[in-house]
Amino acid sequence: MTPAQIRLLDALAGTLPPRAIVTDRDAIAPLETDWRGRWHGHAPLLFLPGSTAEVSAIVAAAAALRVPLVPQGGNTSMVGGATPPADGSAAILSTRRMNAIRRLDADAGLAVAEAGVILSDLHAAALGVGRRFPLSLGAKGSATVGGLVSTNAGGTQVLRFGTMRGLVAGIEAVLPDGQVHDGLAALKKDNRGYDLTQLLIGGEGTLGVVTAATLRLVPAVAARAVAWVGLADPAAALALLRRFQAASEDVESFELLPAESLGAVLRHIPGTRAPLAGEHPWHALIELTAADTARELPAAVIERVLAAALADGLVADATIAASEAQAEAFWRIRESISEAERATGPAAQHDISVPVEAMPRFMVEAAAACEARFPGSSASGFGHLGDGNVHFHVRAPAGVDARRWFAEEAPVVTSFVDDLVVAAGGSISAEHGIGQMKLGELERLSAPARMTALRAIKAALDPHGIMNPGKLVALAPGGAGE
Repeated sequence: MTPAQIRLLDALAGTLPPRAIVTDRDAIAPLETDWRGRWHGHAPLLFLPGSTAEVSAIVAAAAALRVPLVPQGGNTSMVGGATPPADGSAAILSTRRMNAIRRLDADAGLAVAEAGVILSDLHAAALGVGRRFPLSLGAKGSATVGGLVSTNAGGTQVLRFGTMRGLVAGIEAVLPDGQVHDGLAALKKDNRGYDLTQLLIGGEGTLGVVTAATLRLVPAVAARAVAWVGLADPAAALALLRRFQAASEDVESFELLPAESLGAVLRHIPGTRAPLAGEHPWHALIELTAADTARELPAAVIERVLAAALADGLVADATIAASEAQAEAFWRIRESISEAERATGPAAQHDISVPVEAMPRFMVEAAAACEARFPGSSASGFGHLGDGNVHFHVRAPAGVDARRWFAEEAPVVTSFVDDLVVAAGGSISAEHGIGQMKLGELERLSAPARMTALRAIKAALDPHGIMNPGKLVALAPGGAGE
């Protein structure tokens, strides 16, 4: 523990309850490694505040003593965004004890949830009042509201409801000097200058600690239909999506995955089975939902659109889930892809986005380009077709030493992929954030104006550089963090 950390511990010992300060190595160690096992840090000190007031006290004291803090929720970051530095200079500030849902207003369609509320618990609470929070992802059993806000999470329902930016109506946060920003009021109009709520969304904890959020709820699902479709290529999938969108406003999810991804799930995830009998190069998972049954039901829409698509030869085969259990089995395949890919072997994984109309061509041509440039590798992408988000993986050749490949080859692969993304007019981060994994690539590929603005915002709000150091944006020499 550094001298500054010892002084911080002494300063807070009489302010915080004992359970809010942890120095036990066994308790801290699991929080020092990211979900993927790629990033490892060290933190001799862990704070577990139970209230916004306690967060404020911690941050104010840390600012005065120049002790860096790493905010952490469910520790499900895919880019090392919640992992402390390896040098032990930072303390972890976990919001997991702040797990109260302060308010559920079914009539207003709003929930006020603290940062440590787990996404699946929010789902259950909203359903209890006849509403739902329309954002879901594979890590819903551990991802927390604070992390979802701080990374501007997306997931499988962005096509209809948007990312967290569109679902957050207000934020409470502790700023880097310890002051509390109370912006929870869900105002339709607020024209008081810069929007601090939107600035904090996607800020990855570099501009403050999100302690609570006002979230938009939508009516609970009254009718649902889920289909699995076999297709020849991504272009056919996009054409099918357009048909569904023309037929109904109830299209909630449209996921596209290649045969390679389905095969990995079937090999590595017990209890999964192929939804279709035949072999198909590409697959689509489609879900429609409706909040009432007064108009054409989702199942009828799916049957009508797929029947025409089959007749036209646009799709090769399709099946509609006959029960909720079968629908969940389809979704389990999609949500298990990352786990299955991890079991397959080392891979350079990229969360990128391109314009929706360019996505089919990109998925095919980028994979071919990577396999030509890196002999022995295999490449493919899966993702959310309707919003242009591709999870693009380049798998290492068989038999390579994983540690050496990640250190020497993966960065070259990533630069090659990112150059393809930029050439296609896309973004190197669609929904996972920058963290520490993409820090260098953001710097390399961003226009000077963007980086100047990012550094200026960081330096203005966090002049001592204590908030989640080494993530999202590196400050210029002579700037904050002295």
